[in-house]
Amino acid sequence: MNHSLPAARWATFSLFVANGFGFGAWATGLAPLKAMLSLTAASLSLALVAMSIGGLIAMQPASRLIQRLGGTGRATGLASIAFPVALALPLLAPNLYVLIAACALLGGTLCLMDVAMNAHASQIESDWGSAIMSSFHAGFSLGGLLGTGFGALLLVLHLPTHFLMLPVAAVVLVLSLAVLRFLGPGDTAQHEAQPLFRLPERAIWGLAAILTLCFMSEGAMADWSGIYLTSLGETPARAAAGYAAFSATMVLGRVFGDLIVRRFGRALVIGAGCALAASGLILATLMPQFFVIVGGFALVGAGLANIVPCVFSTAAQRASSPAAGIAEVSSAGFGGFLSGPPLIGAVAARHGMRAGIGVIAVAATLAALLSLRLKPQK
Repeated sequence: MNHSLPAARWATFSLFVANGFGFGAWATGLAPLKAMLSLTAASLSLALVAMSIGGLIAMQPASRLIQRLGGTGRATGLASIAFPVALALPLLAPNLYVLIAACALLGGTLCLMDVAMNAHASQIESDWGSAIMSSFHAGFSLGGLLGTGFGALLLVLHLPTHFLMLPVAAVVLVLSLAVLRFLGPGDTAQHEAQPLFRLPERAIWGLAAILTLCFMSEGAMADWSGIYLTSLGETPARAAAGYAAFSATMVLGRVFGDLIVRRFGRALVIGAGCALAASGLILATLMPQFFVIVGGFALVGAGLANIVPCVFSTAAQRASSPAAGIAEVSSAGFGGFLSGPPLIGAVAARHGMRAGIGVIAVAATLAALLSLRLKPQK
């Protein structure tokens, strides 16, 4: 084994942690942001729609941009520097219009970093010679758990809402800069040029549909789990327990994820995970008590834990290139990740938060049904 490969693996793992840390803290900041700007659920959903649009605009050209930047390693490094800068901006917004612009930028940088680091991780997995993608995503979930705790701590310390993301961005930036030189080049091949915007290749249509529906659930946990709990009378700091439980079970599931995938295969892991996530969301919708909701969100985390790494690994193998495969399923999946939260906001504005969470429960159930059509694959 190339001696630089373990260093590249741990450096990439560290960037997954950094990305999750930033996103977890972002989740804790949404409820205070909503209160600070006196936003309704509908107006907050506009900002989240802008985040969706920014992400989708950045997602499709990502594979071509990775090649222009000289490979997955260099692209991952550059994106990891841009992400914390964009992360600090939304909570500095003085009004809804500036918030919308800041969220669009955050969505774009978030998605660019996601495609680049997943393509880089896929290349490392290929060079490693066995399934290790879940371990990278365990880093994201671990980061999400730590970021949620850090964000809750900042809330307990009564840091002004405008400045909540500044310490978070500083942590993400320092961690990213510390590991950049160990990333390695990754995939530097010049693959056949593809159109900037296109539908997923036929071989990965099913994967893209499942990822879209599952990412709706994951995006809901990040953006609305805390607001759902605060709507039931919980404090913002206590409401952070919902996303913390989700992140904790994701970490646990992904720590053992590579062993689970090797034992049962990707198709079974995807199907069982979708069913478990749907069960947790249904429970949280039908029984809106604090501990039941937190337990339901924990089931969602356990269910979704290994779906994304399984889908990404499979798409990287089946598509014309790892970066193209991940960009294509990600552009579909992140459509769900980033458009699911504003959909919840729109439904919640008319019918209440329980109905908004119920929509995501239906999406997870549909994903479970679609996964029945997947062919068994290790």
